[in-house]
Amino acid sequence: MKLPESGVSPASVLDALERLRSHDARWRDGRTFSLVYYGGDELLTLLHDAYGKFFSENALNPMAFPSLRRMETDVLSMVAHLLGDGEAVGSMTTGGTESILLAVKTARDFAAATRGVTAPEMILPETVHPAFHKAAHYFGVRARVIPVGPDFRADVPAMAAAITENTVLLVGSAPSFPQGVVDPISEIAALASDRGLLCHVDACLGGMLLPFVRKLGRPLPPFDLSVPGVTSISCDLHKYGYCAKGASTVLYKTRALRRHQFVVYTDWSGGLYGSPSMAGTRAGGPIAAAWAAMHYLGEQGYLEMARRTLETTDALVAGIDAMPGCHVQGRPDMSVFGFTTEDADVYRVGDEMDARGWHLDRLQRPPALHMMITAAHAGLAPRILEDLAAAVEAARALGPATSGAAAMYGMMGSLPDRTMVREFVLDFMDGLDR
Repeated sequence: MKLPESGVSPASVLDALERLRSHDARWRDGRTFSLVYYGGDELLTLLHDAYGKFFSENALNPMAFPSLRRMETDVLSMVAHLLGDGEAVGSMTTGGTESILLAVKTARDFAAATRGVTAPEMILPETVHPAFHKAAHYFGVRARVIPVGPDFRADVPAMAAAITENTVLLVGSAPSFPQGVVDPISEIAALASDRGLLCHVDACLGGMLLPFVRKLGRPLPPFDLSVPGVTSISCDLHKYGYCAKGASTVLYKTRALRRHQFVVYTDWSGGLYGSPSMAGTRAGGPIAAAWAAMHYLGEQGYLEMARRTLETTDALVAGIDAMPGCHVQGRPDMSVFGFTTEDADVYRVGDEMDARGWHLDRLQRPPALHMMITAAHAGLAPRILEDLAAAVEAARALGPATSGAAAMYGMMGSLPDRTMVREFVLDFMDGLDR
């Protein structure tokens, strides 16, 4: 496509957009299990309106737009209080990946400044989010991966054994994405503290739900900044905070630590340059929408969202475990879990669910399907379970997949040479667009 020679009307543009989206996943109907966190039409309208009011504003210069500075400060303070330390400081970011990148960059620079570390390493459970491996690649930090136990939680003795003089950061998840379990954060943080290391908790997924899980009286291991030894935490707002996309946070126990996140260049002919995060220009819309959503929902609104989410999760976990040949992996701590089948190709089950309009993620090593339940799924458990039972029966009848997405994913997951898998994924990404 080339740039049109002449413009078209706004109505024509909007009609074209509607046609383009006509085959997209129906997230309003609870048909997706990640990607979109839908809190209802009233909240969605508020997000649109708040975002639109600050569509053009740029948080690059907080002196020019003090409103954005105030809103960002308010959001960070609300998140800090939820996550165990109202005095914590941090930054809003564009998403969990940027929050994680900043935490790793901060740990690298802190260790270089305080200990003279020049070949930094960080220790990661194998279930940790790939954004940490992206950070390792970007920032020259070696990722030392340790196993998880039978309960899918980080193996702390293995973590201790992996520590070297170059270690700058220990990481735990709250929860991990694949099985939705919270790593033993207290033990990881104590180990970090004993060795004089930083400890980051990746709560990008759970940070805006776990505090309310706890408030609802459900058993939950310690995970936040109140745990001695935890020095930083990341928390996405556009997940269980039900905010507009492009909104996450990274928080630190001290200002002295956060200073290592910043980048300053003072010799540019264009003036003094200071940047708190990865981005230069920072969109004002996500900041305003996050501020609006958190005020609109308040503690009671989030509690109600959490209650509905957990009730639906309970029904799905119980229903899957009761289904012959199916079981949930581990004991999920919130609303995220993986499940597998013993006598049917689980990836073929996934394809059968796709055909029925349910878009489940695929897990590997071990093969499984994945659900991430939100308030949008309230009341849908009976229908999901009915379709899942039919999908399992269909997969049993069809046998192991020999072609299509299920066969491809099964083969990729089983190949011992991960270089081949990497090249396949690179080729796939390269073919998606120009």
